[in-house]
Amino acid sequence: MKIRLNENAELVRLIKEGLKESGGYCPCRRSRTEENKCICQEFRRQMEDPDFEGYCHCQLYYKEK
Repeated sequence: MKIRLNENAELVRLIKEGLKESGGYCPCRRSRTEENKCICQEFRRQMEDPDFEGYCHCQLYYKEK
């Protein structure tokens, strides 16, 4: 398993700006809960799934098998 940043540098820059402004919470989510703190709980679960390959919700990270 390998986790990497999105290859789109502009998208990564924008998401990182949003994370900084939101105190580390996913800028793509409305609620400021621990589940939405980057790396979000949804993607942590996906990282544990050996069959999952793809982007996190905001597309900052990509999990490769």
